[in-house]
Amino acid sequence: MKYMIMMFGSQQDYDMLTGKDGARKPWDPADVAKMNEFMGAWNNALVETGEFVEGHALTAPVHARRIGAREGAPVVTDGPYAETQEVLAGFTIVECASYDRATEIAAQLAGTPHPDSADLGRDWYVDVRPLAGGPGDYDL
Repeated sequence: MKYMIMMFGSQQDYDMLTGKDGARKPWDPADVAKMNEFMGAWNNALVETGEFVEGHALTAPVHARRIGAREGAPVVTDGPYAETQEVLAGFTIVECASYDRATEIAAQLAGTPHPDSADLGRDWYVDVRPLAGGPGDYDL
């Protein structure tokens, strides 16, 4: 079975990682490098076990567009969106033996390095969801 591990972040998180001053203290480049090394090792371990399918980081929310419909016409809104602070920041798709194994893999991300002084401003989390192979899989 394939599972998607979804990582979330806000525009403020992206600003911290890229060194921009804002509501939170910017990360030191050495701390960003530690985080990137951790993520690289995490991905490589999944490649080695044969569980890695695909993964991508996404650009900052300011580069996002949301397309909705109003009275039958498309409405385009540029990000970040006032309705929510957090957006999908990246994802990894794994193929593994069970939901428990996918959860175990995702739980390893709790060890992602960050500066001791980082004000994360919220509890950290990722979501894990099975991928549907077709309409019959929507309600596993």
